[in-house]
Amino acid sequence: MKEKIKKEKLKIAMIGHKAVPSRRGGIELVLTTMCPIMVEKGHDVTCYNRSGGEAENEYAGTVKNNMYKGVKLKKVFTVNKKGLAAMTSSFSAAICASFKKYDVVHFHAEGPCAALWIPKLFGKKCVCTIHGIDWKREKWKGGFGSKYIKFGEKVAAKFADEVIVLSKSVQQYFMDTYRRETVLIPNGVSRPQIREAQLITEKFGLHKDEYICALSRLTEEKGIHYLIEAYQQVKTDKKLVIAGDTSDTDDYVKKLKHMAAGNPNIIFTGFVSGNLFEELFSNAYVYVLPSNLEGMPLSLLEAMSFGNAVIGSSIPEITDVVENKAIIFKKADVANLRDKLQEVCDDKNMVLKYKTGVADFICSKYNWNAVVDRTLELYYGK
Repeated sequence: MKEKIKKEKLKIAMIGHKAVPSRRGGIELVLTTMCPIMVEKGHDVTCYNRSGGEAENEYAGTVKNNMYKGVKLKKVFTVNKKGLAAMTSSFSAAICASFKKYDVVHFHAEGPCAALWIPKLFGKKCVCTIHGIDWKREKWKGGFGSKYIKFGEKVAAKFADEVIVLSKSVQQYFMDTYRRETVLIPNGVSRPQIREAQLITEKFGLHKDEYICALSRLTEEKGIHYLIEAYQQVKTDKKLVIAGDTSDTDDYVKKLKHMAAGNPNIIFTGFVSGNLFEELFSNAYVYVLPSNLEGMPLSLLEAMSFGNAVIGSSIPEITDVVENKAIIFKKADVANLRDKLQEVCDDKNMVLKYKTGVADFICSKYNWNAVVDRTLELYYGK
């Protein structure tokens, strides 16, 4: 019989994110969602935020006295330069946490795990979540960043008391590479509020079902260049909306905008949040995720929670999530993506088929309360 989670209050430190509350990245959204649930369940949670930067408008007024929904927020020393921010903030946070009475210090992402040995040295229970194999990302390839992140991965594999992964493929990677047992706890999703098109009409001239939507950080592994190239070959009056911002990838963003130059039907919205984000997902015709590399794509879960038909690439991190509830194209195959886009643009009934019941499917399969409960089980010990 499965042992119930013990009720003793835990003091928990979270390290490795940019800021809470925020939705500027997957890790930030995970912690912004999970940590208040942990507080509701009676635990003491502190998030070590990087210094500098402000919360998005949707979180304005939610932080009072360095608290967000009961979650304590502490800023740590950060060198806010490309390649140094994550490193300096995670080491600063690890040192701070080592001298506090935490029961669990939870590191997020491979790079920040390079500092995991510090609280471990002080006898803390250290848990890490591997949100993806980050050293493989294009922006780090071949340089110091890639080597440093891989070092963090090795530290996590060797010293962490528990390693959480988000997908079966990453779980297999850790077993094959390090003979390290890991625990699979995928991300969750909340049922959203569906909104009529208002702000998106005012800002971008968009109406319901008139556009194909992609939302992600604009980094090369997300495959937005495949989408633009494929879309340019599709015969349709549907617009292509690309929502998201640079992630130390300004050259790649310039490349995307150069590819789209001269086509008024390709719209770059920049970073979106709050009502604007909800309207974009509520009114899209289809959502496309053309990634080469993912951890556990929260934008995919969110798109489906809004009832969107999805076209996704054939990587396991996507296909394992969607099962038979989405349209899959061959990874990095522009011609195959073009054909799938043309198919959905020509067949409204096909789109309706993939929209029907998809929100119920994804919201029941991936539940944040269950994610938090499984994480707490790990904190206490199996």
